[in-house]
Amino acid sequence: MTERLTQISYDALPDAVKPLADDILKVSSAALGGPYNALLRSPEMARRCFDHLDYLRFRTSVNKRLNEFAILIQARISNAQYEWWAHEIIARKAGLSEAVMKDLRECKRPSSMQDDERLVYDYCIQLSLNHRVPDALWQEAVDTMGEQAVIDLTVLSGTYVMVSMLLNATQVGIPGGGELPLEVLEPMTIRSRLLA
Repeated sequence: MTERLTQISYDALPDAVKPLADDILKVSSAALGGPYNALLRSPEMARRCFDHLDYLRFRTSVNKRLNEFAILIQARISNAQYEWWAHEIIARKAGLSEAVMKDLRECKRPSSMQDDERLVYDYCIQLSLNHRVPDALWQEAVDTMGEQAVIDLTVLSGTYVMVSMLLNATQVGIPGGGELPLEVLEPMTIRSRLLA
């Protein structure tokens, strides 16, 4: 997979864009790489996306372990190699178990999920693959997590569909030519396995 965009350097950015790059560099494990390399080609959108992502990653009402699990779910659905690579590390630090990540990486419904992880999995899978959430699942999510967290989780899921598309469209690779973490599967295979 050949990356489609050359890496933007900080020094090549217009002065008006450098404050945004400074903000990105404070939180990005990939410096100006990953999705930011593409987003910086549209600076106004990049600023808006950065602020949006800042809330969803660092200020959301969803706990960090569940938030990162939801991001990994989107990465698996989308075959988004970079997204999985970047967020697996963060999910591990947030307490998501190796067993859950292994099953999801292998495109299987994780067998050892905690109750809150099961709820997030079911919610994100239904929303992402069926574009709907059944009434009973919605009510369980609201009763368990609260309305704000359910809305935050919903927006997070949709946002990481966008991030996955951006990474896949621009063919962002693993830094240093690292091994791809996900087997690339056809959408119908992913759907059938994750809904099982």
